[in-house]
Amino acid sequence: MDILPIFSTLRRHKITALLLVLEIALTCAIVCNAVFLISQRLQRTEMASGVAEHELLQVQVANIGKPANGKARAQEDLALLRQIPGVTAAALLNQVPFTNSSSNTSIKLDPAQKLPTLNATMYMGEGLIASFGARLVAGRDFSADEYLDYDDMRSNPELQNKVGSVVITQALGERLWPGQSALGRNIYLGDTSVRVIGVVQSLIRPSLFMGDDAAQWTMIFPLRLSAASASRYVLRTAPDQRQQVLSEAAKVLRKADPHRIVLKKDTLDDIRGAFFQNDRAMAGILVGVIAALLIVTALGIVGLASFWVAQRRRTIGVRRALGATRRNILNYFQTENFLLATIGIVLGMVLAYGINLFLMTRYELPRLPGMYFPMGAIALWLIGQLAVLGPALRAAAVPPVVATRSV
Repeated sequence: MDILPIFSTLRRHKITALLLVLEIALTCAIVCNAVFLISQRLQRTEMASGVAEHELLQVQVANIGKPANGKARAQEDLALLRQIPGVTAAALLNQVPFTNSSSNTSIKLDPAQKLPTLNATMYMGEGLIASFGARLVAGRDFSADEYLDYDDMRSNPELQNKVGSVVITQALGERLWPGQSALGRNIYLGDTSVRVIGVVQSLIRPSLFMGDDAAQWTMIFPLRLSAASASRYVLRTAPDQRQQVLSEAAKVLRKADPHRIVLKKDTLDDIRGAFFQNDRAMAGILVGVIAALLIVTALGIVGLASFWVAQRRRTIGVRRALGATRRNILNYFQTENFLLATIGIVLGMVLAYGINLFLMTRYELPRLPGMYFPMGAIALWLIGQLAVLGPALRAAAVPPVVATRSV
């Protein structure tokens, strides 16, 4: 089809054509970035934790007053929890994934450094690796004689130098020593040297305040916690026994010490779900924004196309009288819409890139991948063709006799 007559007609309707082009451009720009943000949010909710999520549950307690003997209390609690049918492992830990509260410290590779290399989280608790189901990919877990009592170390700073070993994640090892093995290397916590004896495949930080790139910068220390220094009991069981074990664990802990309350009892699946609730909500809001924009754009196309059909009824009748078929009229309006949509999409891509640059500068978002541009273009082309179909069919139905009636 010759498109020159189409451009000639559009020049006589500059304002309406410009409005439609701008509407499509704005929709394209927002949709491309919104779809990208949705994918980022959903990818974030799927990040690996490194633990046996579907087998883990947590019971968090609060003491009414300080326990008389925190060490004995913790050992008795763990012994009782391990006796619950279905429990395969139990540990008293300082933190668990997806809780927005974490213990962190700075790491140096050389004690003479003025500034730390990075900040990493610190997991503590006897039997943590087995209880979490974390996968060792190099080295070994801690031996029994490597564990120190955290309460003793806190009351006697000299014992801090006795913590001689640490297990780290693969991601942390790669960040500290790119392309090299982390085993046997030393890191420094202040002036204290700690040797890496093991590497786990993955173990996420409880809080992602450092950003997603630092999510796997994790260390595990051989520190034994007491009921006075920790409150999170983590149990591992079969997925189908979690609720039963969770209920029984809360009863056991209350009975063992009436002078405390159970603050929380959750499965790790529930904890994860709550942690990423805002990300899913944001993705849902963006889906709603995209749907609203596409609907408004489609209605705008329908409205303007209907307006043009009403204005051109005599012209359409003349063309029909001169031999134009219904198919010719239909193709004319579809081509006209395609051209306007294409101009709008090109402008929208430029605007989408500009919006992404702004977001990268202000909010540290990654660059918008190029694949989102053709995706947005195809979506708007399809919506444009579907939206113009109704008015175009009405235009094609205009009989040639309209030309003579209008004379």
